Amino acid sequence: MSAGRNVEQQIALQQRPPSLAMPSMAQRSRHEPGFLPVHGGFRDRFVTTPEAKYCCESCRLVLCNPRQTECGHRFCESCITDLLSKPNPVCPADVEPLFEDKIFRDVCCNREIMALKVYCRSEKNGCKEQMSLQQVMDHLEVCPYFEVPCPLGKCKEKMIRKDMSEHLSHKCKHREITCEFCNHKMAFTELQLSIHQHDCPKAQVTCSFIRYGCSFKGLNQEMREHESSFASEHLRMMVVRNTTLEAKVEDVKSELMERYKVLPSLSSRLAEVETQNEEMREKIRQLEQKVVSVQMLMSTHSEKLLEVEMELRELRPLRAMREEVEALRASVESMRSNVASLDSGRVGSSPGSHTLGSLEQQLSRHDDTMSVHDIRLAEMDLKLQVLETASFNGTLIWKIRDYKRRKQEAVASKALSLYSQPFYTGYFGYKMCARIYLNGDGMGKGTHLSLFFVVMRGEYDALLPWPFKQKVTLMLMDQGPARKHLGDAFKPDPNSSSFRRPNVEMNIASGCPLFVAQTVLENGTYIKDDTIFIKVTVDTSDLPDP
Repeated sequence: MSAGRNVEQQIALQQRPPSLAMPSMAQRSRHEPGFLPVHGGFRDRFVTTPEAKYCCESCRLVLCNPRQTECGHRFCESCITDLLSKPNPVCPADVEPLFEDKIFRDVCCNREIMALKVYCRSEKNGCKEQMSLQQVMDHLEVCPYFEVPCPLGKCKEKMIRKDMSEHLSHKCKHREITCEFCNHKMAFTELQLSIHQHDCPKAQVTCSFIRYGCSFKGLNQEMREHESSFASEHLRMMVVRNTTLEAKVEDVKSELMERYKVLPSLSSRLAEVETQNEEMREKIRQLEQKVVSVQMLMSTHSEKLLEVEMELRELRPLRAMREEVEALRASVESMRSNVASLDSGRVGSSPGSHTLGSLEQQLSRHDDTMSVHDIRLAEMDLKLQVLETASFNGTLIWKIRDYKRRKQEAVASKALSLYSQPFYTGYFGYKMCARIYLNGDGMGKGTHLSLFFVVMRGEYDALLPWPFKQKVTLMLMDQGPARKHLGDAFKPDPNSSSFRRPNVEMNIASGCPLFVAQTVLENGTYIKDDTIFIKVTVDTSDLPDP
């Protein structure tokens, strides 16, 4: 728009009365009902995003009846009216003062906006049409998806235009229908409430005394004559019916009285039965408790039997090996005594020397064999010691002696960490251990004791669910009378490699670098006799049997 055109429009605007220069929203709405928004700009869904020049500087919507200020910014008619109603109004875009006589209608901009493509306002009801903003009202007048009220005055329902015929013919409660008897037209509600049927002279009705025995049926106009002529007969029917009902009432009273007589005895019997039931419930509860106790006892015995069986399996080869070693030792001692006797009595003869050499070779072989057995025996002893201290219930109690020495070794980087003995969630469960840094690790180095949990490779991993998901609780035991143990718990991260099935001897440790400050540890009652106790508990309550 050129500057000259703006000046012409401003002059023309100033020469007109305000009512003609800026028609109000109400005046516009009278010409275009339902088209203009109540306040602000258009909220229609545009096919393409409108350019910024078509948006109001106040409400940021597409301009409705655009007005342009002296500083060149555009506003909706309602928005500029709101701004001008304030004391000392200014333009929100550049804070320039606003003067009502220097604001004009931007006809060119309005024409361009009216040409923008929008989706139908009934799009949510299923209409897929697109049209210019100028054509919206013309389209809505014929749009089959536009929501319209029922044309019948008493009906307050709304529906989309394409459903109007079905509503008027089948659903509207105020639709016009015709009486099947007299062909009189009326609203459906009147016939539904039987108002017309009661008055229609040609309607087929039944005598209202049918419940008393009258079987007359006829037209409405005949029914009035029947009721007046058969009044005495109807009265007689009512008397007979009433007499019959009174007799039935007396019979019911008599029956009730008989039942009332037996109620006390029934109540007494019911109380006895209830008492017996309560006694039976108490006995059942006691039996259930005994069953639970027996089951727990059997479970304990089963675990102990399994422990003994496992120990026997480990001890049998150890006992046999010890017996074999003792036999070898006896044989060696026998050979040595023979060698000694031969050595003392030999005179240098060749056969004696040959015999002695042979015996020495045998003795050497026996010594080698016994050394091998001693090594195996030592390994079995070590394995037996591990089995004797191993836990199979998911709980580890780790006793760490010589705390001061081990702490100094950690500070001097001689032995940074210590591993506990393995423990298990069951005889065929997960194999685990704990790892401790007495001088801390990572963020806790030099200030804290760091404690970690380690998943180890076990013999029954192929039968167990992976990744490891059991809750782990780490605890430093208080050896004082207060028993204020320090603990922390965590649920394993299923995405961490620390809890996947191990393919090496043990996974990467996971736990608490800042488990407990060294000042808290060394100034409390957690160290006694230069010894600390660590407890690790793994939740085994929801573990399936392998």
